[in-house]
Amino acid sequence: MDFFIARKLTGDSFESLTEKVKAELKNEGFGVITEIDIQKTLKEKINADFRKYLILGACNPHFAHRALMAEDKIGVLLPCNVVLQETKDGNFEVMAFDPASTMMEMDNQELKELAADVRKKLESVIEKL
Repeated sequence: MDFFIARKLTGDSFESLTEKVKAELKNEGFGVITEIDIQKTLKEKINADFRKYLILGACNPHFAHRALMAEDKIGVLLPCNVVLQETKDGNFEVMAFDPASTMMEMDNQELKELAADVRKKLESVIEKL
């Protein structure tokens, strides 16, 4: 099982795609609580050139609360990371961490069920792009 859900896209600008991803996350109950611009950060910190690569920390407060109530250590996996990157061919890829891939190893049925629900929401976001 892959640890991520992904889709390759063509057409839009990176900025336009970023706005679409944020809108679809919002439609599924997620807020973006962090944004890490890898291209900018690598340029500023080590003067390295890198393609457009953005990590969005997406959080659905209801799911996060349920997860934390079921397992207090789950915070190491929060928020759900959604990545947008420019590919070598000038197109784009959107990826999200698949929480179900990690929860399979845990002995907590509530977390497994919750992870499956979160996966469905993240799949919906990516499918609608």
